[in-house]
This record gives sequence, structure tokens and C-alpha cells, in this order.
Amino acid sequence: MKRIIVAGIGPGSPEDITPAVTNAIQEADAIVGYKYYFQFVQPYLKPGCECIDTGMKRERERAEQAFILAEAGKTVVVISSGDAGIYGMTPLVYEMKAARGSDVEVVSLPGISAFQKAASLLGAPIGHDLCIISLSDLMTPWERIERRIRAAAVGDFVTAVYNPKSVGRYWQLYRLQEIFLQERSGNTPVGYVRQAGRDDQEIKTSTLQDFDPEDVDMFTVVLIGNSQTYLSDGKMITPRGYGLLAPRSPLPAPREKGNLVPRTSHLVPRENGIGQSIMIQSFRTIESELRRKDWPLDHKWALLHAIHTTADFDMENILYTDPRAVETLYNKVSSGELNTIVTDVTMALSGIRKGALQRLGVQAKCYLADPRVGEMVTASRAAGGEGITRTQAGVRLAVEEHPDALFVFGNAPTALMELCDLVRKGKAHPAGIIAAPVGFVHVCESKHMVKPFRDIPKLIVEGRKGGSNLAATLCNAILCYDDAEQLRPGRDL
Repeated sequence: MKRIIVAGIGPGSPEDITPAVTNAIQEADAIVGYKYYFQFVQPYLKPGCECIDTGMKRERERAEQAFILAEAGKTVVVISSGDAGIYGMTPLVYEMKAARGSDVEVVSLPGISAFQKAASLLGAPIGHDLCIISLSDLMTPWERIERRIRAAAVGDFVTAVYNPKSVGRYWQLYRLQEIFLQERSGNTPVGYVRQAGRDDQEIKTSTLQDFDPEDVDMFTVVLIGNSQTYLSDGKMITPRGYGLLAPRSPLPAPREKGNLVPRTSHLVPRENGIGQSIMIQSFRTIESELRRKDWPLDHKWALLHAIHTTADFDMENILYTDPRAVETLYNKVSSGELNTIVTDVTMALSGIRKGALQRLGVQAKCYLADPRVGEMVTASRAAGGEGITRTQAGVRLAVEEHPDALFVFGNAPTALMELCDLVRKGKAHPAGIIAAPVGFVHVCESKHMVKPFRDIPKLIVEGRKGGSNLAATLCNAILCYDDAEQLRPGRDL
């Protein structure tokens, strides 16, 4: 029978060759392929089977030889490593059949691809949408390859990289890393496997920012995770979306009499409700549309919350955070050092997630409705002058009872200015300040006044913009900062 069977023999280990392929090899009159791969099929050859090597990079001659033998009436098996249909011989054999007008039957048998084997060794990194890119520019112009790299990075695909390096191609993997870092977090997990399934197999994991292309050679497959991929016990996991386990950044250890008590786990059972699922999708969309891709994680987390709440990408220009302010304040909350939040108005208070407060053991208060506020306002007017506003009075009361609270302002610049005055007088020692009053009178000045307090972690919406909803969402960003690395907002919805 005139037949060519194009077979993928897997990555190299005998147990990864499929029964269909071993049966085909056992029936073959001739095996055509690159000589390096003959060692993997030798045990299955029938007596008298001919092994024909055409040499490396001579795929065309290999296909021609297979047709010559098959047209002479032999059953020929053309072998490729991995899956012959993925960067293998199968497409070429079908093309040549058409070009020759040959009546030889062509059969394609799939094999386990190198990226599949590498993925299984790394854990479960290809659990969601993925793509495969070869960095070899022998038959594909680099400009086209680079467009595909960028599309994969922007599209948030898990990406398998074939032919990452060779003796003559040393810079392409560096360029891929550069492009991905423009579109992905530097903490994105990267796994790479050398000689997958073979005796000298090596398995390594890293992150996109720490990955060293010099650690890779032509026998290596590289797998880059998507925005949801995480590392757990040395394994790469890309969730499919069932919500069974939700990755979290390791939480800061709580303090006990000045000592650190280690936590034991960072995998927490969780089911996403529809509200959280929508919020996660929204955050991914916002992140993809940010002009700057390398914001520090804690600033980006606050920025995503601000844009999500306002649909205003100008936040990228006007949201100021002190370095590591969000992280610092979250650590204070999680350690128990910070347990009180004070807002200027009740609307800002209502926007702080009650589930987060309860989960973390934090109380949130607004003094605006306190009867003592009215008494203070009346007394200030009776004393002459312009008097004080209700929000100013509320801040004074708050400082008396909670001088070290996190103070959150979303409405009243006079209240923020009052706090600044109390800080300067040594009466207030805020754990942090969120400064987002909105309006036209004293708004900008109040924000300028708070900025010089370098020892107080601050989040400031600069200029006239702000609002209670914005102040509340920035507060929520702090309370759920342990979800930032995996970009999973909305836990407490």
C-alpha cells in the first residue's frame, strides 16, 4: 500500500510515545527522519526496516525521499519529535503531496508536544487560553514574529516559546522578554524545561522580571503564564476559572509581643460571585488600557480601583501615592497596628466594604452625626469669627479619640486642612491619610498641605477631582491589597 504516516514520537521518553505511533513504526518498511530521533524508535522496528537520515535542516529532501519510497509501494513512517503537526513534518508532507499530484495516502498521527510535556512537569500552566510562538526566523521574518509576540502579550495568553535560542540567535528571547514586560506584571510566573522527558531533563521556574535568557538553550521550552497564573509549592498553576482555590500573596505575619508569627498557607478556598467576576474582568480591561505598564504593584492596585470607580483614565495622571503606601498601610492593618478608619463624611464611610472591615477586625467611624459636633460648631460661632465647619469639628473629635487612625477624606477640604493643623501641633499621628476631597474652594490647597508629611503614608487625588466614592475605593484597595498580585478584586462584595 502506498502510504506515508507522519508520526509525532513525543518529547523523547518511551512512555510518551502513543500506542498508535508504536504500532505504525512496527509496520513500517522505512523510517525517514533526523538521525538523532532514531534512538527513540529503535526498539519498535521490524527486521529489515530501513532508517533514512537526510540530515538536519533538510526537511524538503526528507519529504521527497518519503514519497519516492511510498510511490514504490512501501509503507513509510516520517518521524518528528513532539507532535509532527506542530513545527514538524506534517504540513510539508501534505504540501508536497499536492505539488507532486501523488496518489500516496498520507496519515497524520499526533504526538505529545514538547510544550505539553514541559507543562505537565511544571504543574498546570496551560489551563486556559494559550498560544505557541517559535523564535526561529529562518522561514518567518522577525517583524512578523515580533507582531505575534506583542499580540500574545497584549491578549494575556499563556505563551509557549519554541526555538528560544541558538548559537546564532542570541537576542530574540531578550526582545520577547522586553515586550512582555511592557504588557505584563514583572511577577508573572515563567517556567522553562530543558530536554523535557529525557535523561538530562532540567525544570526551573522564575518570574518575568527575574528570568535570565542566558539560562536557556535550543533544547529548552519556555512557558510564560497569564495574569492569573501563580506559583504554588514550586508549580505553575493557571486557573481555568472554577474558583475552587484563589491564590493570594503571602500575608504579612501578625505581630505577637514584637515577634513574628508565621502564617501557614496562602491558598484560600473561594467561590467567585457574579459581582466579583465582573469586577475581575473590569480590572483586566483597565490594566490592558493603562498607558504606563510598569507601575509599582501597590500604586497600580490603587489606580485600578480609582479608574474602576470613576471610569476616568485621567487618574493615571492625578493619583499620587507615597512609595509603598498601600502596602505599608495594609501591613499595619493585617498586623493589628491599625484598627480604626475615620472618614470626613458618612458617604465615604458607607463605601468602605463592611466584609473587609469585619474580616480584618477594623472599625470605621464618621463623627459628622455625633451630637458633640453641633455643640462645637455652636461654641466656635459664639466665640466670634467665622467659626468651624461640621467636618472640622468631626476631625477634632476623631483626633481626640483616635489620633493614630487612617483618616479618609472624600468631600471636605476644610476637614483635611484641620487634620494637617493638628498634625503640625503634634496632636494627631495618623497611620495614613487618603486625601480625595472634591470641589473648587481650598481643594487643591488642602492636598498641597498634606504632602509635606513625609513620615505619613498618603494617597492623594491631586487637583480638583475626588469624591467620597473615590476615597472609599482607595480605602478598599488598602484593605484587600493581598489580592493585588493575582489581580483578583472584589473579595468582599
